[in-house]
Amino acid sequence: MSTQDSENTPQDQPLPEELSSAEAQSNEPERTQPRGGESPTAKFRQQVASKQSDFDDYDPEENLWSGRYSSKAMVGTWIVMFVASIALVVLAIVIEPFPWSVAAILILVMWVLGVSLYLWRRLGYHYQLTTQRFIHKTGIITQRTDRIEVIDLDDVSFTQGPVQRMFGVGTIRLTGSDRSHPELSMLGIAKVDEVAGLIDDIRRKERRRRSLHIESI
Repeated sequence: MSTQDSENTPQDQPLPEELSSAEAQSNEPERTQPRGGESPTAKFRQQVASKQSDFDDYDPEENLWSGRYSSKAMVGTWIVMFVASIALVVLAIVIEPFPWSVAAILILVMWVLGVSLYLWRRLGYHYQLTTQRFIHKTGIITQRTDRIEVIDLDDVSFTQGPVQRMFGVGTIRLTGSDRSHPELSMLGIAKVDEVAGLIDDIRRKERRRRSLHIESI
């Protein structure tokens, strides 16, 4: 009897705990790899790299020129004021009814107005040109800053008077499609021909660059 009982006893049957763990493993869903052999992390990294390359296409903005109202632009005004002062002195000497006090007051007022006009233009206007924008600052105590995209500029021209041509200064006029500043005058710019040419070159270069970028898209 003992021999038969030993033969009928299942020696190799798994224990209940081992059976439950095996059933749990068999019930787990099979993990499938995404088609194409790429994981979501790799795809995400590729998208970030492509976006970064798009940002790298933009050139950094660089300052090309900055300037103010030139003192040479007032040379003609100084000459006129000097001649007027001499004329008032001569009138005070030749014409006796013309008092010296009136001549002195007129000369003082004239020169005070001339110096005030120069200081206002010299300190109240500042211009800056970058590879992408034209920056115009006005005011002494309260300053206003306006920025114009160079791609919005349609035409660049400059004018010079007889005395201004001798000293190489003049007024630059910018016209464009900007609503806030469809036309802007830059007074008393030294080396006016070079500055106007630089603005025009940057304007045309930026338009070509933008058009090529749009075509590449």
